Amino acid sequence: MELHLLLYPILATSLMHGVRSSVFTIKNNCLFNIAPGILTSSGASVTTGFELAPQASNTVNIPTPWSGRVWARFQCSNEGGRFSCKSGDCGSGQVACNGAGGAPPATLAEFTLADASGKDFYDVSLVDGFNLPVSIVPQGGCPTTDCLVDINAQCPSDLAVKDGSGGTIGCKSACVAFNKPEYCCSGDHGTPETCPASDYSRFFKNLCPKAYSYAYDDRSSTFTCNTGPNYDITFCP
Repeated sequence: MELHLLLYPILATSLMHGVRSSVFTIKNNCLFNIAPGILTSSGASVTTGFELAPQASNTVNIPTPWSGRVWARFQCSNEGGRFSCKSGDCGSGQVACNGAGGAPPATLAEFTLADASGKDFYDVSLVDGFNLPVSIVPQGGCPTTDCLVDINAQCPSDLAVKDGSGGTIGCKSACVAFNKPEYCCSGDHGTPETCPASDYSRFFKNLCPKAYSYAYDDRSSTFTCNTGPNYDITFCP
């Protein structure tokens, strides 16, 4: 009886921790290898990076509450024992990003799980630009969001990032490309009223209408769900 009494609170605690978590299933549907990265903004730190071959997937347990982002690196190599990627690199020199974010341009899957209102918030962001298509599919009937188009193939020349062979491996946002307040929504342009959509942000929005195209693109780009579902995050869906 005493043993049962000791085990009961341990089991109850384990069940509570099981409820207070979400599982991210991150899949590579691209035709080439990628190296997803995860950056924690608040909450317990989680796995920060790994490699995925085409059609491979990996699951990551996310203790909630949690806030952070997922992105993918590609055209990676391990020359001289230092891991680096031409697109989305986090600069750690390793597959794990160790708390560093991806260098823009990079397509971001952003999450705030189990906030004070008891809801999850999630979005696909192109505020720093684009490097790969991505989709976020919650399990349990909540709305999906995505950027399904390969924007690199249509990127304006003044936003395009090229690899060594001349191929486009990223498309900068106007803020990243030009660093002006009217594009970054900073300084005198730091409110929704003073920072409207630009021709550049409309270019991204027309191709990926569910994704954030610039800082104040909230109305059509933020999605919510009751706390608790697992999420499928697919690159090149």
